[in-house]
Amino acid sequence: MKRITYKKSGVDISGANVFKSKIKNIVRKSFRNEVLADIGGFGSFFELDKKGYRNPVLVSSSDGVGTKLKIAGLINKHDTVGIDAVAMNVNDILCTGAKPLFFLDYIAYSKVKENTLIDVVRGINRGCIESGCSLIGGETAQMPGMYREGEYDIAGFCVGVVEKDAIINGSGISSKDLVIGLESSGLHSNGYSLVRKALSAGELRRMGKELIRPTRIYVKPILSLLQPSGSKPGITGIANITGGAFYDKISRILPDGLDVVIDKNSWVVPRIFRLIQNKGNIEDREMYHTLNMGIGMVIIARPQSAATIISKLSASGIRSWVIGEVKPGGKSVEIK
Repeated sequence: MKRITYKKSGVDISGANVFKSKIKNIVRKSFRNEVLADIGGFGSFFELDKKGYRNPVLVSSSDGVGTKLKIAGLINKHDTVGIDAVAMNVNDILCTGAKPLFFLDYIAYSKVKENTLIDVVRGINRGCIESGCSLIGGETAQMPGMYREGEYDIAGFCVGVVEKDAIINGSGISSKDLVIGLESSGLHSNGYSLVRKALSAGELRRMGKELIRPTRIYVKPILSLLQPSGSKPGITGIANITGGAFYDKISRILPDGLDVVIDKNSWVVPRIFRLIQNKGNIEDREMYHTLNMGIGMVIIARPQSAATIISKLSASGIRSWVIGEVKPGGKSVEIK
């Protein structure tokens, strides 16, 4: 009778252990002082330093990269999608005013070259360093039959901290507040199913470098606006323009009785978005409901604070513009 083994079934435990040993030195580069143990244990330890906080609240988020991974596979470039995994999570908790503390990843695959996985982890760690958080653990799952050879999936989980009385949740938004749009680095990491439908395989390859550009991480520029710790310098709401884009993400933070009106001529939409729109014959509303159109995040602020916020963001290397206003209404977003 033929003997079978776990390795013959498609799972190489020894190979996975070798991979984990190789990434340890990469991961340690993101460790903050609060990290108490190396990766590889049954649990990851992070000692919350309560000094400097009066009433700290932990904030968490979980998200993935989505079908942008198909573009990475198409052009065989895997060292940036890990940044996307981090960005999608840290940018979300940033909308509450939270500072990211630590991140855990989940990588699933059937059969992938070891160098590909190492590139992915390098990207994740780079995203953690850029956002000031530690990659303290995760899971690498080999699952034969779940994915085609060479394909993989990435998701992540992030925890941050914010003072309870400094939480930004949109409740303070009022009529006549201004909407400030922060420039994106490209498509970021949503809407790729639409993009892949609009463009041919050849076009995806030709534009691959642009399409694979990693999501911008806004953590340090926005946290610099919120200093000293716990201050809210005229900022009443923050929204990460990801899935659902302008219509869903901005309306999520609006109190009852208010609308946001966006002037789509207040910034120049990058060429890549118009190219996708023309190739796919996509209506304007669909574009602004799916893609960020060059605006990766919005800040809603008191009118008297807008100029200072834009100036400080510029000093941090982020271009931004007043792109809209809050008006009385029914908790919806209008783009005109």
